Amino acid sequence: MRYTVCIPMYNESAVIADCAKRLSDYLSGTYEDYEILFVDDGSTDESAKVVESLGLPHVRVIRYEKNRGKGYAVRTGLSASTGDFTMFTDADLAYGTDVIGRVFTKFEEEPDAQIVVGSRNLGKDGYEGYSFIRKVASKLYILVLNIAGGLKLSDSQCGCKAFTKQAVEQIIPRCEVDRFAFDFEIILWAQKLGIRIAEIPVKVISQGASKVRLVRDSLRMLRDLRKMKKKIKKAAV
Repeated sequence: MRYTVCIPMYNESAVIADCAKRLSDYLSGTYEDYEILFVDDGSTDESAKVVESLGLPHVRVIRYEKNRGKGYAVRTGLSASTGDFTMFTDADLAYGTDVIGRVFTKFEEEPDAQIVVGSRNLGKDGYEGYSFIRKVASKLYILVLNIAGGLKLSDSQCGCKAFTKQAVEQIIPRCEVDRFAFDFEIILWAQKLGIRIAEIPVKVISQGASKVRLVRDSLRMLRDLRKMKKKIKKAAV
């Protein structure tokens, strides 16, 4: 089996070297056949050069000039992956590296699952270290969006998701959303296609600055969700 970890990055030069080294140390000590794929989403800093300068084995960097959004970067990485199983997470490795093994093991434990999603809401310590306000805001944000989208996941917005090659081939060519709502588009297509999603509890290890603006992005998400639901519901499969 080949395992791929995909990291979308946009102006991450402050953390990307640490990310690459930690991933390399973990994966080289855990798997014989793996790759680490960095997708540079039109960064204006030296993110891609920083990764390339490290000379780490089994590392690829994909770059393009114009910033297209996290959804586009994730789709690019998933489409380019050579793994039988591919996971994406953020450059700050908010959920640590041990979660990688837990995610890939979940596919072995539940072979009928083709997508594994991390959830901060399945364990008591999922939001450990969050301020009370940030924790409540995050939970409400997820709840409102899940209700609007008709989703049953406990944490649809967790930045830790993994896919079988078959799921990637079925879902990703159908997706079009380039920015934050891309998670919902993937999940809505999975539901439409009858693809089973499993969840595992995850814990936030490190907290970077959130790029989500709660009110503005929630309204944008709700608008995009309505469009996506309507379009996907009518789509032939």
